[in-house]
Parts: sequence; C-alpha cells; structure tokens
Amino acid sequence: METRETDVAIIGAGSAGLNARREVLRLGGKPLLIESGPYGTTCARVGCMPSKLLIAAADVAHEVSRAGVFGLEIANGHHVNGRSVMERVRRERDRFVGFVVESTEAIPSEQRLRGHARFLGPTTLQVDDHTIVESSTVIVAAGSHPFVPPPFDLIREHVMVNDDVFELEDLPASVAVIGTGIIALELGQALHRLGVRVTFFNPFDELGPFTDPEVTKVVKAVLSAELRINLGATVINADVVADGIRVRWADADGEEHEDVFARILAAAGRRPNLAGLDLDKTNLPLNERGLPPLNPQTAQAGDSPIFFAGDIDGHLPLLHEAADDGRIAGSNAMLYPNVVAHVRRVPLAVAFTDPQMAMLGVRYTDLPEGGFAVGQVSFEDQGRARVMGRNQGIARIYADKSCCRLIGAEVFGPSAEHIAHLLAWSVQQGLAVQTALSMPFYHPVVEEGVRTALRDLAGNLQILGGCPAEDLVETPGM
Repeated sequence: METRETDVAIIGAGSAGLNARREVLRLGGKPLLIESGPYGTTCARVGCMPSKLLIAAADVAHEVSRAGVFGLEIANGHHVNGRSVMERVRRERDRFVGFVVESTEAIPSEQRLRGHARFLGPTTLQVDDHTIVESSTVIVAAGSHPFVPPPFDLIREHVMVNDDVFELEDLPASVAVIGTGIIALELGQALHRLGVRVTFFNPFDELGPFTDPEVTKVVKAVLSAELRINLGATVINADVVADGIRVRWADADGEEHEDVFARILAAAGRRPNLAGLDLDKTNLPLNERGLPPLNPQTAQAGDSPIFFAGDIDGHLPLLHEAADDGRIAGSNAMLYPNVVAHVRRVPLAVAFTDPQMAMLGVRYTDLPEGGFAVGQVSFEDQGRARVMGRNQGIARIYADKSCCRLIGAEVFGPSAEHIAHLLAWSVQQGLAVQTALSMPFYHPVVEEGVRTALRDLAGNLQILGGCPAEDLVETPGM
C-alpha cells in the first residue's frame, strides 16, 4: 500500500473542498484533494442549476397558461413536451457540470486522489485499499445525501430523490412528493406547472422554511390554493401495484386515504455523508448525529487538527456558505493550532418557488424577546406586483429597538430573490431604518414594497418623525 504525505488532506471535491484547496495553495501549503464519487459539485449536478432549469420551463408554461389575466388569448392552448423539457434540463445541466469537471481535472495529479477516505487516526487516512495518507491537518468536506423516510424502505428502488428527477427522460403523469420544504416545493410546484399531477405529504404542520407566523399564514393560503398539500398526514405504507405505486395515508383528522402515483419523490431533507468516515477513530466526541462539536467561525472540530466544511457541517447547506466554509477551513488548517475566528456573512437563503421565498439575517424565531420591532408590506396591493399580476405574498422586516438597525427579514413574494439581496446588504452594513429610507427607490418597481415595510417599521419604532422629509412624499398608484 502506498503512503503519501501532505500538509492538508481534503475529503471531498465539491464546492467546499475546492475552495479549501485554493486557500491552502494561496497560503503556500500542499493540499491533497480526495474524492470517491464523480467530479462536479452538488450544485451543478443535482442541486441549484438543474432545479432552476426545470423551474424556468415551468415558469414559462405558467405564464402562458395565465395569459387570459392580461386579456390575451392563446390559440388552442399550449402543450408541454415533457421529453423536450427534460432533454434541455439534462443538456444544460451537463454543460454546467462539464465546466466544473474540466477545472477539477486540470488540478495537478499530485494534488488529487480517487477513492473513499476513512480515518485511522486524527490525521491519518486510508483511501480504499491503495493509499495511506499522513497529513498535518484534515478537512472533511464530504457533502450530504437525500433522506428517504422509513415508510418507503421496502420499495426504495422505486423512490426518486431530487438527484433522480433530472435523469427522467419524460415527465411522469403523477408524483407524490414526500416533504414540504424548499426542495420539495421547488420541484413539486415546477412539475405541477408542467402538467404533472402532484400531491404533497408532510407529517408535520410545516410548509416552507419560514419561522414568522404571519408569513407562514400567507404561504399556506397562497400555495394551498394552487397545490394539493396534505399537512399533518402520516404515510401508513406504500407498495408497488400494476399501474404505479399505491400510497396509503391518514390525514390530520385521522381519516385514511389512498391513491396511486406514477412516481414517488422523497424530498424530506438531506443528511451528512458520515457513513464510512470512521470518525470514532479521531478521538473526537460525537453527538447523536455522529458529528463532533464544530465552530462555524473557525470550521474547527473542538481544538483538533480536523476541520469541517460544506453541507456535512450542518451550518447552512447553501453554495455560498459552503464556499465560505472551505476558505475558512483551508486557512485555519494551514494556521493550526493558531486558528482565527472569521466573521460570517449575514445569512441569506432564497427558494425559487412562485411566489419566491427568502430569509436573511436573524430569523423571527431567534429575535430577542421584547427587543425588536417589525414592519411589513402585503404585495396584494403593491403597484408593480399588481401590474404584473403577481400580487401575492408578504414581507416582514425586523429591526433592533435599541438602535433602530435592520437585523433580518422573511419575504414571500414577487422578486424576493432581489429584495432579499437588497435587505441582506443593508443588514450586513448595519443600516438604521432611517438610513435605509433615505436611499433612492424608483417607481414603479416591486422594491417600493420594501419602502412601505420600512415606513411601517419606522412608525413602530416611533422614529418616523426623524426621517427625511423626501421619504414622506407619496407615490400615486403604489
């Protein structure tokens, strides 16, 4: 068996691992990138990019279907060619993946190693049966995998996860979506708008990622009007029948139902790729999830020479967070034992449902009791939203009562991806409500809804009288 020595061994060649390697190189170290699966990140292969390709097709189909709202008549309706839709999804997905694979394979061979790594000791790894790696420090960036709930264990080979959706050659006639989180709602709504009969199931009374009860109330009303959603529903069993998969469930009132679906999509969250890592050999204490204590500011596990980055660390499973994790882990792996705490960016998450969902800064559930104020806007009567016929949703913005600074927001509405960036930048810069209100707002744009919420927030903070006079100018038709 070969033995290789390196400064930093990195388990996983995804977004976190690749960024960790770059940081090690920048600091003059020798990295070794270890990967057991195909090159290409989760984002490019089965996450961000292919899902948005599917959603883009669904958005176009939906816009055509609601042309009548604007007085337009589409002759003979429209037809969704499922094979063409999925062919484009795969073609463009493969293009994105190709760029990542090409750049990864361009890494010098002495910095790459193929195979599954497992710990033999805190800084000693065995890769398959061919290599022992001795390293000064180790970065674990092994990623995550979709979770399939127990009721489907017996028919696992018939259950899709989000990774499988993009391999479909044609759109199925019907899909049962298990879960109502971001992945479930994005994919399920897209399939629904492409003509698939979709039914959602969740044993809990949860819909989407929000923690603000006022936002959640609007989400439930809007999405339940379009989609078949069973909250508080317990799947009793699922079995394969001649024409598909039969699902039996009890609803929130205990009444039993059954239906047959062409496909099952398990979208009930993801779990860290811990199997086979043998973390017990590191001498680190492990929690019930099998993870050691981790510091998101340093990426370090305890005070050990082991660092975690990306989806596996349970911090925030998002590409930009994984990239930051990788840079922090790579830097501190080189600095060990003199690690440095990094200031993390303001949390920002977006879901590409329609209406879109976004959360940034401090979540409602984490706001200091009695120490915050809220401003809100409904998009039902917001001018530009009504013009576009997309006037659904609500935005709630939070500020610290003691200093009037913006600290977070939860947004459900049109163009939430853009509104969220505007607010996240404001929160990260520590803007006070008065300062945010002094910024320019064009007319007519959806972002004027932000001004409405900020005015409401200023009033609730009892500082409206101190705002610049020009902010109090009314805009007709807002």
